[in-house]
Formats: sequence, structure tokens, C-alpha cells
Amino acid sequence: MGRGKKIIVGLLKIAPKPVVWPFAKKYIAGESLDDAVRVMRDLAGEGCRATLDVLGEDITSEAEAEAYVEQYLAAIARITKEGFDANVSVKPTAMGLRFSPELTMRCLRRILDAARERAMSVRIDMEDSPVTGLTLEIFRSLRREGYDNVGVVLQAYLRRTLDDARALAAEGASVRLCKGIYVEKRECAYKDFHLVRASYVSALETLLRGTDTRTAIATHDDFLAFHGRRLVRELAVPKERYEFQMLLGVDPQLRRLLVAEGHPLRVYVPFGAGWLGYSLRRLVENPRLATHVTRNVLGFGTGSE
Repeated sequence: MGRGKKIIVGLLKIAPKPVVWPFAKKYIAGESLDDAVRVMRDLAGEGCRATLDVLGEDITSEAEAEAYVEQYLAAIARITKEGFDANVSVKPTAMGLRFSPELTMRCLRRILDAARERAMSVRIDMEDSPVTGLTLEIFRSLRREGYDNVGVVLQAYLRRTLDDARALAAEGASVRLCKGIYVEKRECAYKDFHLVRASYVSALETLLRGTDTRTAIATHDDFLAFHGRRLVRELAVPKERYEFQMLLGVDPQLRRLLVAEGHPLRVYVPFGAGWLGYSLRRLVENPRLATHVTRNVLGFGTGSE
């Protein structure tokens, strides 16, 4: 991370929530489940599926984990009641992964059981590299226990991802492939933009060639979307085995173009009181927005453009 970006990140972290919210809200459904339902209803009108994510990570107690589980159970019940084509995505560190993998397993089983009763899938999110291996172990353990409604995520910028993609393709796993957003050292992650793209395309082809895999092509990069479209056509991948995925608030025009072409597309819909950390990562990805917020924090105003 460059010095300028580090300064911006530092300023954003100390910014009052009311300062950050006007710029962050395009990426967040809101703080309540009702807010998420409203957004999912709009997306359904566009022909999009949805994934609900209760925002939060790196908890420190079992009580916090229990609170997140209850929010997910409520979200699963509400999705069913509303009749949405939707599922949920869970961050393992919001279930205690950093201090108790056993607690994480118990929490995930409860969520998976509730989802399975409603023929719904659950995606285990991938976080920073220190928990990559453990997250994959938990995913595989749940599959061995008979949970066939669980998926996982791979991040293309990690050097290990091509090997992970080969293994998961051979296992017939459900995998979301994204570029990756966490700040990582060069020892474990590619830093070059073109190398990350090359890794993504290679991992994507590996997953799409898997006999029983279900692949989520998670990207807002038109270059990668092109290769996703090319590969599903060349490999004749049926629509039940792939979908495109995009984040709420990012390039809605590309989203509409993919839907218009007939591709299944799911939008990641985050909500909840823990929105700030997620929003900071989105803002840092977008230097223009981050600069606006930083000016506001420093009292310079946002100016006009």
C-alpha cells in the first residue's frame, strides 16, 4: 500500500460514522433486515438473485457469535417468507474463527441446518490469508459431515489459489472466485494488476472445467467478465453450474448488461450495524470516493465537479 493510501486509510478509520455514511451507503443496504429486504426486492425486479451478508467480523466472545447466528437465522426465515431467490454469506471470523474454530463449526452448522430446511445455500466468505487454510478446512469438514448446501470463496491474488482451485474442482465444490481485497504481503499474494487478472482467468477455467463444480464469477472488471462469458460459452457450461456475482453499488450498468445477455447474476447485499469496516475497504478501492471523504474529515468540504 502506497504512503498516500495509508494516510487516507488512517483518516477514514478515525472519521465519524456520519461523515463516512453518505459516501458508503451505495455499497450497504442499511442497518436493518428491512433495509436489505427493500434492496432485494428492487434487485429481483431487475432479474437478479441476492446474497445477504450480516456485516461483522473479528468478534471476541461466544455471545457475539450467538448474536450473529440469530441475525442469520432471521435473515434466512425472511428470505423464505418473501420468496426471494437468495442465500446468505457468512464471515468465519464473525463466528469466532480466530479464537475458537470449534465455536465456528457449531455456529455454521446451525445456519446450514436452517438453510437446508429451506433448500437454501450458504457461502463461507474468505478473509485475510492467516485464516485461508483454516477456512478451507472448515468448509471441507462440513462437506464431509453431509452439508451439500455450503460453498466457499477463493481469492485470485493469492499465490496458492491455482492449487486450491484444482483441488476444489476435483471435489465438485461450490466456489465463488473473486480478485481479493485484503492487504497482503508479496510472499503470499500477487501485487501486479495483470498477474492478478491472469491468475483469475486460469483459476476460473479450472473451476468451470470441473465436472460437478458450481462456479460464481465474482467480478466488476469488464476484462474478467469478458473471459467469464467466453469460457462459459466455449465450455458449454449450463446455467445451473455458474453465475456472475457483483457487489451492491458497483457498476450497475455492467450488471444490467450481463442480465440482458441472459446470464444468471447474483448481487451481494451487505447490511447491519457493523457496516463501517466493510465500507472502508470499498472506499479505499475507490480513490475518488476516498479522497472526498478525507477532505470532509479534514474540514475542506467535498467541492464540486
